[in-house]
Amino acid sequence: MSVSGQSALGAAPPPQPSAASAPRAEERDLVRVLVWDGVVRLTHWTIAVSFLVLALTGVYIGDPYLIVSSSGSGSGGFTMATARAIHYYGAIAFTLAVLSRGIWFFRGPFFARWHQFVPTSKERVVQAFKVLQFYLFLRRTPPIAVGHNPLAGMAYVVVFGLYLVMILTGLGLYAHSAHIDSWAAGLAPLVDLFGGLRDSRYYHHLVMWLLTGFIIHHVTSAFIISTSERTGCIDSIFSGYKWLHKDEIDN
Repeated sequence: MSVSGQSALGAAPPPQPSAASAPRAEERDLVRVLVWDGVVRLTHWTIAVSFLVLALTGVYIGDPYLIVSSSGSGSGGFTMATARAIHYYGAIAFTLAVLSRGIWFFRGPFFARWHQFVPTSKERVVQAFKVLQFYLFLRRTPPIAVGHNPLAGMAYVVVFGLYLVMILTGLGLYAHSAHIDSWAAGLAPLVDLFGGLRDSRYYHHLVMWLLTGFIIHHVTSAFIISTSERTGCIDSIFSGYKWLHKDEIDN
């Protein structure tokens, strides 16, 4: 796949192996390309970890399954309060990470920008169709994508829409339980956007399960794509780099 208009991708030649372990001809042309910058990786892992915290505490808040006696230590009655406090701090981290990533759609480098998520060219549309064929077992290998493949990018647009629903319903629910002098008290009308308190709780809970299903699919497909492309897809979300053939990069 060609990456037109990119004159500097942070590429560096791979380390030279010893003669005893010399790579095959196709491996000698590999180039190390910086795909995911620090902001992308930081917001990705902040969202992932904070969502895990929110899901675990949210399930407990919605259906308390721990019965702790307060006799003796005197602290057992604060289990729900502790869960709610952890949930609120997790929500702050989640919201800030989502907002930061949203800003980075327009301020970040090439592979972090919005056009990686919304197909704006015929080439990206065709590539999305080829990725779909791969997932439907109609194609043996997926097309190589330097950044997000177009189909994944479109899926992430939906995911960020779910993030927005989660944040808005969460703020509305928090406002209804906050002190009257709290900064959040003015956000109480947010629940009216979703049909009131009961429906806001329902949508908040529903989105949590939808995102949980997405995460399972996301991790599974990442391993499948990484194995098929052999570009270091899994490693790249930690290091930021992928390995690509020279003919897949237009310098």
